Amino acid sequence: METTRHYTATVYVVSDGAVALHEHDGLGKWLPPGGHVDRDELPHDAGLREVREETGLDVDLVAGTDDIGSPTVDPLPQPHHFQLADVNTYGDHVGHQHVDMVYYARAESRAIDPADGEQPAADWKWFTPTDLAEADGAGESGLDPAPDPDVREIGRLAIETVSGR
Repeated sequence: METTRHYTATVYVVSDGAVALHEHDGLGKWLPPGGHVDRDELPHDAGLREVREETGLDVDLVAGTDDIGSPTVDPLPQPHHFQLADVNTYGDHVGHQHVDMVYYARAESRAIDPADGEQPAADWKWFTPTDLAEADGAGESGLDPAPDPDVREIGRLAIETVSGR
């Protein structure tokens, strides 16, 4: 069997020392905004689109770019993380994976107002570094399920990076 791979973009949105996560309806996991990169999109643009759709927030990416370019080459904002996520597994076979480019962004507001058809604002929570640290076991912070270890670690790094600039 062949493994299908799709490119995705994820954005950890930080405001006032906290990161926005929502409990994903279909997956039952706490995740930041993100989704598939459309055929006509650049990864960072897909991430910004997903943030607008899922949260209603206009954010500023906190991302470096190379200073190397030419008349035919433009540097792009660099993701902070580049991950491979198994989406569907069948026994020992992985049927579908996401090649995920993970960005950090700054929001001036915490007012979540999703687009029609997206998960409601009540499904979103702003996590501080303390919240993320305390969420390492289901139930300890009142969350069941607790955010996955990678989400907690990247959330903490995003808060540190964005708040430090």
